Amino acid sequence: MNKIVNILKPTGMTSHDVVSRVRRILNMKKVGHTGTLDPDAAGVLPICLNKATKVSELILNKEKTYICELTLGASTDTYDSSGVITFEGDVSNITKEDIYKAFETQRGEINQYPPIYSALKVNGQKMCDLARKGKADTVEIKPRKVNIEKIEILNINDNKILFLVKCSKGTYVRSICHDIGEYLKCGGHMSFLLRTASGKFDLENSISLEELEQYYNDNTLENYLYDIDYVLDNFKKVELKESALNYYKNGGIIDSRRFINKNISKDDEYVRVYCNGEFIGSGKILKNNDAISLKSDKIFIG
Repeated sequence: MNKIVNILKPTGMTSHDVVSRVRRILNMKKVGHTGTLDPDAAGVLPICLNKATKVSELILNKEKTYICELTLGASTDTYDSSGVITFEGDVSNITKEDIYKAFETQRGEINQYPPIYSALKVNGQKMCDLARKGKADTVEIKPRKVNIEKIEILNINDNKILFLVKCSKGTYVRSICHDIGEYLKCGGHMSFLLRTASGKFDLENSISLEELEQYYNDNTLENYLYDIDYVLDNFKKVELKESALNYYKNGGIIDSRRFINKNISKDDEYVRVYCNGEFIGSGKILKNNDAISLKSDKIFIG
């Protein structure tokens, strides 16, 4: 079962908890998630099974979409409602115009400081672990470039703002909330988060852990599983001649004369690789002057 299943993560569970539960339900050792969701957050969490774990990084690199609630008037050390309040401010004079202006600062490519309570590592240690040990002051938090493709306010109700955000890998929605609170000088934190999409996976094609167990026991789970190449459709397809199959399996470099299709260009970096109509893995395109060749990257056949 080298497949991907789109799990609807509930609140109160870590992403690792979800992986452990899937592992137990399916009696399978090799299981991996494709991007951490905080315990207080819910939503789309694609889970890779067996050899599909090889493409988890490729799913992780996809854009994510969230529905988030920002609460103005208080900042916390975790940037969400689970943390300790570090600042409280007055929101009575903040107008809707002020709020919309603040949201404009979070659009496009921005430099974002991640929360100290995050799984990012400094010298091999998670920042959140250092913070819990009282060593937060020893950590130099560096900004990272992220891309906020879309951010849209859905509703404003007193100090509660519901908004949608579509963003690149590595974006912390908690930081968006914190930074808007800083801009408005009243403080702010994330009070709700729902991931609605991760790449091609969305809420509509997700299943709960309870449904996963039910479908597995009913022998109908196959209807809710996705092939590995489902997540690679943004890569061009290379069909190899059968004579190149062993070269591919052994990690060799394959000249484009062994490609059946010829639509690959120097602009392509990774491709989906097929032979005899069967998906066999991914490949990396090598360029040498005008010549193009392929080297196997992630192999899914024996």
